[in-house]
Amino acid sequence: MNHLTTLNTLNNHYFALRHGESVANQKGLIVSSPENGIKNYGLSETGQKQIRDSIEAFNTLNNKTRIISSDFLRTAESAQIAHQLLQAEREIQFSSLLRECFFGDHELKDNSFYQNVWDMDLQDSAHNNNNVESADAVLERTTSFIATLETNFKDEVFLLVSHGDALQILQTAFSKVPASTHRSLTHLQTAEIRELVLQN
Repeated sequence: MNHLTTLNTLNNHYFALRHGESVANQKGLIVSSPENGIKNYGLSETGQKQIRDSIEAFNTLNNKTRIISSDFLRTAESAQIAHQLLQAEREIQFSSLLRECFFGDHELKDNSFYQNVWDMDLQDSAHNNNNVESADAVLERTTSFIATLETNFKDEVFLLVSHGDALQILQTAFSKVPASTHRSLTHLQTAEIRELVLQN
């Protein structure tokens, strides 16, 4: 379910930040489970620099920005660098709703398996073949999170630090296109910041 479907305007401004290059990215591994991702596979040195460069080059964010991050190590480290550089006044909040899409039986396997899942997503956004988390399920949790922020806040700027697939699917909600089409949207590169704009 897309919790943004009925909204025509937003109370707040949202920016997505994909984490910088991680050790998992370097090794070409799929790391999507909390057991592996919360304490391990943080940012590489390149990833740390990517985040610093990205934050320093992006002029829209400031010390009033509210930073909310997935609790995985690679996103938490990205959020911490952003928090430090922005000199953000509020502490980082962490939410499991911003975690990466869970890739099930492909966990800790070569990242070439991503394409298999994406191909099936395009055919059926509700599929959970190989015990993966469906695109629909990711859409449900990420948009419910935005809907909660919309209810509880007004005129705030949020930086959502999350993962490639979770943010690709969240983007479909803002664009009001099916979750199955998430790979057709412009991909977020590592450490890229992108404003999430609600389409009517």
